Amino acid sequence: MLFMQKLSQYIKQSLSSYPEREAQALVRIIYQDVLQLNTLDIYLDKDINLSAKQANELEDILVRLQKHEPIQYIIGSTTFYGLKLKVDRNVLIPRPETAELVEMIIEENAERTLKIVDIGTGSGCIALSLSAHLPLAEVSAWDISEGALQLAKQNAEALSLKVHFEQRDALNLPVIKEKYDIIVSNPPYVRESEKAEMETNVLDWEPALALFVSDEDPLLFYRKIAEFGKQSLLPNGTIYFEINQTFGQQTKEMMEQLGYTQVEIIKDMFGKDRIAKAVR
Repeated sequence: MLFMQKLSQYIKQSLSSYPEREAQALVRIIYQDVLQLNTLDIYLDKDINLSAKQANELEDILVRLQKHEPIQYIIGSTTFYGLKLKVDRNVLIPRPETAELVEMIIEENAERTLKIVDIGTGSGCIALSLSAHLPLAEVSAWDISEGALQLAKQNAEALSLKVHFEQRDALNLPVIKEKYDIIVSNPPYVRESEKAEMETNVLDWEPALALFVSDEDPLLFYRKIAEFGKQSLLPNGTIYFEINQTFGQQTKEMMEQLGYTQVEIIKDMFGKDRIAKAVR
């Protein structure tokens, strides 16, 4: 029999390589998602009797966390914009900045009948959130990774959300007859030279395919998708990107050169250039 406080101390000691705030967040996740404890039990410091299975599972998690494997991959899920999503090493772990992008699209397009395509869908977090909150929208989602698409499809089925998934390469998008009201994408935008600045839990565990672009052409994905948008967006259709904070102005200029209008660069909650929005 253990008191919650002692168990917390043990977990934190095992995670001494983590910053204090991050270790506290991991303790909460372990309590709620692994040991299935409710907030009141935690607050009241109730005693807890771990079964042999729970004790072994806890030890396994702590060993993996000591290797800086993301907790979301360890428990196999994360919450994004109110949706519980499966995640594994085939997909990026959704970030708060991406939720800001989703929120903007929802707020600007509520009650509209829309055709939307999410290019580079990963876990499906953007496409599924839009499908959930824009009930009049017809949502498609593309990715080059078969593993990512399989996971995104599982998420759609688990949430009973309708999204049409296809395997497509963002750098070689075909000319198609389909026309869209909205194109949205959070493509690879971290330059190879930025690897040295990245945390171990991202660099060693999350898929490089979804993260990195060459230093020689950091706007490669944006340009290819924006070119696709010029022939696949309906008149006055909108394109939304999540962008590298370093290239806000360059992204704006590139889209203006392609003929987009009303090009905006929007800052995220941290004051960094993070969203590009433009009208065809």
